[in-house]
Amino acid sequence: MKKLPTLEIEVRHLRLVVAIAEEGSLTGAGKRLFLTQSALSHQLSDLEERLCICLFSRQGRQLVLTGAGRLFLESAREIVGKLYQTQNQLSSMASGDEQGSIRLSTECYTCYHWLPPILKRYQKHYPKVDIEIDVGATSRPIEALIDGTIDIALAYSVPAAGRLASRHLFEDELVAVVRPSHHYSGKPYLKATDFSSETLIVYSPPSEEQFLFRSVLMPAGVRPAKVLSVQLTEAIVELVKAGLGIGVLYRWAVQRELEAGHLRAVAITRAGLIRDWQVVYRNEKHTPRYLTAFAELLESGPIKTGPLPGGAGATLKPLLAAH
Repeated sequence: MKKLPTLEIEVRHLRLVVAIAEEGSLTGAGKRLFLTQSALSHQLSDLEERLCICLFSRQGRQLVLTGAGRLFLESAREIVGKLYQTQNQLSSMASGDEQGSIRLSTECYTCYHWLPPILKRYQKHYPKVDIEIDVGATSRPIEALIDGTIDIALAYSVPAAGRLASRHLFEDELVAVVRPSHHYSGKPYLKATDFSSETLIVYSPPSEEQFLFRSVLMPAGVRPAKVLSVQLTEAIVELVKAGLGIGVLYRWAVQRELEAGHLRAVAITRAGLIRDWQVVYRNEKHTPRYLTAFAELLESGPIKTGPLPGGAGATLKPLLAAH
């Protein structure tokens, strides 16, 4: 692995420069930081020597920021502020006053119509937790979990063991979606060859990574007449309604349209294409209770009722950036 460069700046240096800049002198900064003027002078000299640049110019008893000093101060204020914020959040978590954020993603470009009912229940118990949707992690939710980009994923490609914990959510079926007047709408299921003369509307280009192509079409040596790649559920639905092709979607993503009679779902192969959806999060020693409570709430199902695990009540600030 590539060795990281030595970091010459320490937290004490950040606090030092902020204090001197705001007080205007070593004397004032010393009173704020409870250090002697001599100790502060030594620390400042040590920092400037490490950086090989002057951060302050001395004008009588006053210390005035140089151009380099202003740059340092801008970063110092941001970093120190963030460190205090993080410390307060960790202290609150340690004392049981749950607050933080949950970054969420799903392993398909689908709508999030199931999320508002979950949030309405969750907001009564964890008012200081923000929920953020990371659509960018859709193509790689497990990798995003492991590298810390997100905190919870709804996924079906879950490793059997390792650094992740998972809870079963439901099984769902990948189906062919057609408009009611389509000649396939009355069939009990579609075979691989049924796709050879059709325009197929899917989330991503055909590849070995896509379930339908990998499991059904490629083994049979079948290629659709045309493939349209669209990464928006609503757009696929409208294209299918317009008679421009067959959509391939998970049944749960278009359940509303099916119930309203706007579309028909046809099984793919006699056995169907079934996947086991799970809620997944990192298996850490000190996983926040608000995160596992959210996972348990997802596990209970969006339309189920019952007490929310743990917590105590009020207002959530959801940040929905959903496809």
